Amino acid sequence: MDSKTLKDLLGVKSERTYYRIVNDFTNSNVLVNIEKNKYYLAGKNIDTFEIANFLYQPSYISLETALNYWGVLSQFPFEITSITSKKAVAKKFDDKIFNYSHIAAKYFGMFTKKNNVLIALPEKALFDQLYLASKGIKSANFDEYDLNHINMKSFFEICKQLNADKNIMDLIKKITK
Repeated sequence: MDSKTLKDLLGVKSERTYYRIVNDFTNSNVLVNIEKNKYYLAGKNIDTFEIANFLYQPSYISLETALNYWGVLSQFPFEITSITSKKAVAKKFDDKIFNYSHIAAKYFGMFTKKNNVLIALPEKALFDQLYLASKGIKSANFDEYDLNHINMKSFFEICKQLNADKNIMDLIKKITK
């Protein structure tokens, strides 16, 4: 939970009192501090994908992580990869790296909520990967992709709906031949 939510939950008005209580809770292992002003209850099993969604908002799991989740990419990525409409950033928590790639606001979306996590649909995760690869931001070895897990009709509808540019369409031709 974020600082404002926790402050409201505790019913504390004074900043000083709030920070003293939070400090006591973190020191007694009641709360775990994820990063400044972001906490979760100790002992609660929090999914890595939930942490990824919480650390940087708005964001959703996509790219290699989502492609692995949906069975398109067999190798599990070292980083948890997400898409954001904000500035690209990498964060670290609990020895895990959370990488947030910026995408133009018009391309942000087409995710689903699965087990409390916002995650790109497989076709949108592939689009996101192609978009960033076409910009030279990400690299991808498309030989490792199992496109049997992609509904190609839906994928091409997404490309059409999002008005994919020539660079993206060239990459699509490359992986679908």
